[in-house]
Amino acid sequence: MKRLTRNHLAALVAGDLPAGAVVNLGIGMPTLVTDRLDPERGVQLHSENGILGMRLLQAHETADGDLINASKQSIALTEGAAIFDHVYSFSIMRGGHIDITVLGAFEVSCHGDLANWSLGADDPMPSVGGAMDLAAGAREVWVMMEALTREGRPRLRSRCTLPLTGADVVGRVYADIGIFEVRNGAFVPVALVEGLPPSELGRWIDAPLRFEGEPRILHLSHS
Repeated sequence: MKRLTRNHLAALVAGDLPAGAVVNLGIGMPTLVTDRLDPERGVQLHSENGILGMRLLQAHETADGDLINASKQSIALTEGAAIFDHVYSFSIMRGGHIDITVLGAFEVSCHGDLANWSLGADDPMPSVGGAMDLAAGAREVWVMMEALTREGRPRLRSRCTLPLTGADVVGRVYADIGIFEVRNGAFVPVALVEGLPPSELGRWIDAPLRFEGEPRILHLSHS
């Protein structure tokens, strides 16, 4: 079975973002969503260092050293963009003005708990950044992640074993094996990668599963 690549996931997330939504993309995997957005849909990207309305540079464009996002990537501003200080930026995040934040994660529980800032006592460089503010303040929290750790342990769990970023905050997970909604203490498969029978999900997910209809199949050649 082939799993979805990070670019597959970015395309899926970009296609599901509502037109006109104000969206914050977390550091790491979620930043790939930027290049997959259709400009005509009017999604407004927010960065916690104080930007609303941005895009990544095209290959032919020259970087402006004063324009970077929270991931330290060079960016360009979209028409009508705004730049402001951290006080205003975090007021936007904490005040419920972000429609959707897309974050990476080390673990997600079936209750919507999110762990994405520390690998525990042995983590040499734990870093929460603005993740707690986003998890608490955004209207919806989506996660992009790989289903298994490098050691082969499930990241989708009944209970997170790592320090929490937020409790009962995650509503949807885009993993390399499929898309899952988090509802009433269970992961609900919405879509599964081709070649993964629903009966084998127990090998990938250490948590209750609930099926609400037949999950759609994600064909890698079309993702």
